[in-house]
Amino acid sequence: MLQRALEPYRHLDPSGWVGFFRSLPVWAGVLFIALGAFMLFVGGGRLFRLVAAPLGAIIGMIWVGTVLSRLGISAPPQQVTLVSATALALLGLLFPPGVVFFAFGIPIGLIAAQLVGPTDWLLAFLPGFVIGGAIGIVLHQVVSSVLSAAVGAWLLVMGLLAVLNPFVDAVGSLVQTPVIVFAVAACFAVAGAAYQLMVRGSPEEMEKQKRERAMQRKKLKEDRALEKRWATYSKKGKKG
Repeated sequence: MLQRALEPYRHLDPSGWVGFFRSLPVWAGVLFIALGAFMLFVGGGRLFRLVAAPLGAIIGMIWVGTVLSRLGISAPPQQVTLVSATALALLGLLFPPGVVFFAFGIPIGLIAAQLVGPTDWLLAFLPGFVIGGAIGIVLHQVVSSVLSAAVGAWLLVMGLLAVLNPFVDAVGSLVQTPVIVFAVAACFAVAGAAYQLMVRGSPEEMEKQKRERAMQRKKLKEDRALEKRWATYSKKGKKG
């Protein structure tokens, strides 16, 4: 069932992408809303590994099987999905930039291969994969926030639609006009990325602020200790 629900994401199928919410029960929609909100506003920076793990699993489920089949490697689809999703999820936990490499490299490689056609598929995919992945690694700090916000926005929108679908009849018709859903998700993504990059700041800035706060607390503690010592000396002097 999960394979069928994710099938549209292997192709250029906007209506299928939006229609994914129909496969989600209400409880899963609530879970998507919570996870999406987390990824949207705090998923970048040091916490990105918590985002990279499920993102790696999603990449493994959606794209790895497609790439292997294009390369002529035949394997049971369920086995490929399980192994690739597990491997990329572990990679996300241990080395988040690795997932960013795949998150940028695979789609850019697939787009390049789609443009040149099936005859030169591999010749176009490999450079696109390497160049796209390299761009993701170089811009990892910014990409982690933007990517987290983008994925979080989509999960949030899918969760909202899944929760509203049983109660609002108009929700089902959005599949016929996916541009509306994309526009809403884009607004969420821009807001989340702006918050992470401009309000929360980069990991280096947050670490610098943390050090400055620690130094201020230390200085305040030293000043209070010094004042206490001077007060003690003053009392002794008056007694003498």
